Amino acid sequence: MTDKAQGQGKPRLIMVDDSKVMRSAATKMLGERFDVVVAENGQEGWKQIRTDQQIQVVFSDLSMPELDGYGLLEKIRTCDDPGIAGMPVIIVTGAENDEAAREKALDMGATDFITKPFNSTDLLARATAHANYQRERKALAQQSTIDPLTGLGNQLYFNGRLKQELAFAARQGHSVSLVRADVDAFNKLFIKVGKEAADAVLKDVAKVMSGLIRKEDTAARIGLSQFAVLLPTADAAGAAIFANRLCRLVRESATDYKGHRLAVTLSIGVLCPESHPGATPRSVIEEANLVLKAAVDAGGNMVMTEAELREKTALPSSPQPPSEGALRSAPMNVEKALALLAEGKDDTVRPHLSALKARLMPLLKLMQEKS
Repeated sequence: MTDKAQGQGKPRLIMVDDSKVMRSAATKMLGERFDVVVAENGQEGWKQIRTDQQIQVVFSDLSMPELDGYGLLEKIRTCDDPGIAGMPVIIVTGAENDEAAREKALDMGATDFITKPFNSTDLLARATAHANYQRERKALAQQSTIDPLTGLGNQLYFNGRLKQELAFAARQGHSVSLVRADVDAFNKLFIKVGKEAADAVLKDVAKVMSGLIRKEDTAARIGLSQFAVLLPTADAAGAAIFANRLCRLVRESATDYKGHRLAVTLSIGVLCPESHPGATPRSVIEEANLVLKAAVDAGGNMVMTEAELREKTALPSSPQPPSEGALRSAPMNVEKALALLAEGKDDTVRPHLSALKARLMPLLKLMQEKS
């Protein structure tokens, strides 16, 4: 009987480890329930992942020749194939991998961890949970745009709604606000309490968020511990009130997980972008991320608005163009300038260059610090 026939009907996973003993142990422990393929380094593992569409879960060591676990994780998470980019990756850690190594792997997109020497019960539980999750995730991706963990919208859904609301706001001259939130020190929490408990925290944060939004609002989970809320017709003041309530309610609540009280806080950034045809979901989210970063850098557990960030960075709220003709026109922001340049209207933009430079420099400095 061929290997392919033996594995027929079983979910397939790959164990990437330079230790023959570890590869053999994983195959023996999981072989009854899974079709296990192995690779002895990250480069070999990557080739198999790229060519074998049946692989559902990746187990990977960190320390390997040719391409280590960090390199393999980066290739998976930056892959142009969304099926591969979203694949569960469980990092197998040893005594030589300290907490900093785990946090780095988590920052790069690791899904979960298992420690050597592992036993068959733990390994089988991890493999089963993530194979089931991957199957459900693919099914949901085909049917809807819902985040399977929290029940909120996912990033694809949020981007679509944001594009619609920006276009509507530009046509009608209405306000629209974006609230970006991140769970403070989530990576450390994940490492300390494990994936199940951390997931329970995210679900509770989503529940608080869902209880605050209006019917016309959109809430989504757009990253591991990152959320976004779109507030159509809300101005900056109204969005700030919503954000402060969200921050307070999460701070005052706690997740009860197996008798343990897990309390978390949020960092929140609030943006009310100017309504014009040049605004895109990407440019608006990037600007909102800068406001969120300022809240994180200030210590977290707080709300930062665009106006407060402007004040902190001496960013002029209404930059005045240098020429008389420009003074008679409406203030121009970066997105509008880019849209006009794309249309070939260089002369319209040129009088605003000094004002645009004044707006851009503080943002570029913040982006430099972030990188």
